[in-house]
Amino acid sequence: MKRVNIYSLIIVPETIQYMVTLEEMPGTRLVPIWIGPAEGMAISAALRKEFFPRPLTHDLMWNILKAMEVSVDKIVVTDLIDGTFLAEIYIKHEEKPYIIDARPSDAIALAIRSSAPIFAGDKVFEKCPFIEKPITEGEIVSFKERLKTLKPEDFFREKK
Repeated sequence: MKRVNIYSLIIVPETIQYMVTLEEMPGTRLVPIWIGPAEGMAISAALRKEFFPRPLTHDLMWNILKAMEVSVDKIVVTDLIDGTFLAEIYIKHEEKPYIIDARPSDAIALAIRSSAPIFAGDKVFEKCPFIEKPITEGEIVSFKERLKTLKPEDFFREKK
């Protein structure tokens, strides 16, 4: 299991989907995860520290956990099965640990709000196509442009 950070979050206009890219820490590998528009907007709002007059779904979830004195210890993107990423949220209530199955997008949205660390399991790095972190600003721009033309299945074509 390796610590990861959010490297980028982009909207792919042609698909109206988002892609969150996690970066291996330390390391050069990137893990691209396609997510839906609602989850993408929730992650984007949390990254920008944008607040709304009424809580959105992930804010509500975090508010409930805080009210019940539940801590979010970490989230782990655990596996990649048939092009679908799996994740777990590690929480603790009254010193009793729990592991909750979750979509990576929901887990990441909660991790940002709770300041919990994000990890990716070894299976994810074994199964995910190897994408290396760009080094220069030009490579970053090129990488983002390339992502806009790809479909989710393009990432996993070689792994089947």
